[in-house]
Parts: sequence; structure tokens; C-alpha cells
Amino acid sequence: MDFEHSPRASDYIKRVKAFVFDRVIPAEAEYFGHLAQPGQQWTVPPIMETLKAEAKAEGLWNLFLPEEEYGPGLSTVEYAPLAEIMGHSFIAPEVFNCNAPDTGNMEVLVRYGSDAQKERWLTPLLEGRIRSGFAMTEPDVASSDATNMAGTIIADGDEVVVNGKKWWTSGAGHPDCEFFIFMGLTDPDAPRHQQHSMVIVPRDTPGVDIKRMLPVFGQLDEPYGHGEVHFNNVRVPKENVIAGLGRGFEIAQGRLGPGRIHHCMRCIGAAERALKLMIERGQSRVAFGKPLVNLGGNRDIIAQARIDIEQARLLTLHAAWKMDKVGTFAAMSEISQIKVVAPSLCQRIVDQAIQMHGGCGVSNDVPLTALFAYARVLRLADGPDEVHRGLIARLELKKYQ
Repeated sequence: MDFEHSPRASDYIKRVKAFVFDRVIPAEAEYFGHLAQPGQQWTVPPIMETLKAEAKAEGLWNLFLPEEEYGPGLSTVEYAPLAEIMGHSFIAPEVFNCNAPDTGNMEVLVRYGSDAQKERWLTPLLEGRIRSGFAMTEPDVASSDATNMAGTIIADGDEVVVNGKKWWTSGAGHPDCEFFIFMGLTDPDAPRHQQHSMVIVPRDTPGVDIKRMLPVFGQLDEPYGHGEVHFNNVRVPKENVIAGLGRGFEIAQGRLGPGRIHHCMRCIGAAERALKLMIERGQSRVAFGKPLVNLGGNRDIIAQARIDIEQARLLTLHAAWKMDKVGTFAAMSEISQIKVVAPSLCQRIVDQAIQMHGGCGVSNDVPLTALFAYARVLRLADGPDEVHRGLIARLELKKYQ
């Protein structure tokens, strides 16, 4: 068993790390400062376009796709440490065109899209000229069971008619968002996992109504936003259906597998940043005649944080390795394991870092509240902890039947 990164991965790790720490993190103040100006909340900060152009020029672009015709062709296990590095900054993923939900939508179009869909929608996404959204979760049903969804995609001649209410449609507020991938029910009488379809719906199609942006702990995550979007008798050409009617659930599972690896590695990067801030604060502040790090059980907290991060990283890299070797479906248990572990440990470490910072920790002077919200949301997004634990248990019990 070799724990070394491949020479190619090592090269990208070095380059991405230098870019993130030397250019992206120092640019965060300018990025968020732009969004804080009156009237600029839902605009793209110019520094983002500058950083994207620089990353693209240096070949640090579309790093997440294993297909060589679209990028460097890194395997999942080679890309995973790059996602971790990007997790140190909220703005880093977009800089490298590795931002969700666009990554998942690009993966869908690469693997399931028609040539026409790739030309119209995939190419501008790959070039970073447009953004997109993924419309799956619904407000009126328990969306942790994807087969519950009430939104519909019904064939009508050369068109399909789309109806339904979706929310937590990430990216819906971005000024460059041009389309949604909508998942809905097509045939309730078909086998359970062949009832649903996915279709591309341009944002400006009549009947698409963006009702509001949903706040997360009071923050709107501008300029991306998480939208509640209603689709009212929306008609699009039948050729916008991805891979054919009835294949939505299959596509969704294929889409979410790699995305969960990416999310978990970014969580580990976020936890690393929180641990760094916690240690720096603990060493620089003195109370009761001692550095904070030497008070109470703070050293034990730091030690446990390091243990947790290392365990989560190894588990996630193993899941990535298995996915590369045997595919997403054969690695479902490992993928679910990391989806439970990584957000939870990140949330815990960020919470401890907030405590070490005192009042500063819950202010916007440090990024800890935003990191906490990110980790907490990920315990729900792409499947809540309980659903993943249920899957792990089911697969484990099968071994003894």
C-alpha cells in the first residue's frame, strides 16, 4: 500500500496550493468587500474574473473531470487533495471552475448528454462563461427520499411539460446562471427507480419563476444564492431531456457520487483552516496568566482535531480510490461513510475554533461562522446523515444474509 501521491498529482497539489494561499485567500477581502457595496450583492466581483483568467492560463482549470478531453484527466484520488486545498477558501472552487453545482451538472452532461446538449450547455460551462443550477429538492415532500418528489416531466409531442416547486436550488441567484437541470416524475407506474427523468430548462423559459433566495443562518450566499424556483407549465423541447425519459434516478446517483467526494475533501480543507485559526488564537491570547492553548482541555481539543482530520482524510481518499477502481455504485458504502464523517468533524472543529476565539469567533472578522454554516448544511445536502447511515447499515447487513 503506497500512500504517496502520483507525480502528476504532486505537481498539481504544489501549484494549486501556491495559487490558493498566495492569490485566492489574500483576495477574499476584496471579493467580499465588493459584494458588501450597495447594489452589488448579486453581481460578480471583478477579482473573481481576474483569478479565473489567471488559473485558466496556468492550466489549473476543470481539474475535477477524469476525461482527458475536458481537462488534465485526473483520477478521483488525484483530484481529492486538490479539492481539500480549495476547501480552505469559499471562493477557490469557482476560481478553478470546480464549483458546485456546476461540477455535477458538467459531469452529467459529459456522461449522459447528447452532442447537441454538450455543444449548447456543456461547452460554455467548461469555459466558465455561464453558471447553472440543479433543481431536485422540494419544499412539500420529504426530499431525503428522492422518489418522493412531486415535480413532473410529462411528454407532450415534441416537447416536455415541466411542473413543480423546487427549493435549495443552489446557484439560482447568480447573474450568469443560464439553465437548471430539473429532476421530476415522468411515469409513476414504472419500476421505482425508472419513474423519474432529468431535463435541461433554460432560466429564461416562460413559466420559470424564481420566488426568493433562501437564507442559511441569515446569510444569502450571494452571488450564488439558494433559490426557491417554481416551474409552471414550462415547455421545453424533448431533446432537452437528458439520456431519455425514466433515467433520472440513475443519473442522480452517478452525479452525487463524485460530488460527495469533492464536498468531503473541501470539508477537510475547511477543518484545517479552522484548526489553524484556533491554534493561532490560542497561542496569541493570554488569560489568567497563560496562553489560551494551555487553559482547560484546549490541548486535548487540538490533538483530537488533528486525529479526526487525519482519519477523515484517509477514509475519503480510500473512498475515492475505490470509486476509481470499481465505480460509484460499488463504492456506495464508503462514499456514504465519508459523507457522514467529514461534515460532522468539520462542524465540530469549527465550533471549537469559535469557542477559542470568544466573541470574535461569531463575528465576520474571521470566517468561522460561514465555515460552520457550510459544514452544517452539508449534513443535509446530498443526503442527510441518517439516510447515509441507513445505506451503510443495509449494505453491512447484506454480508450476513
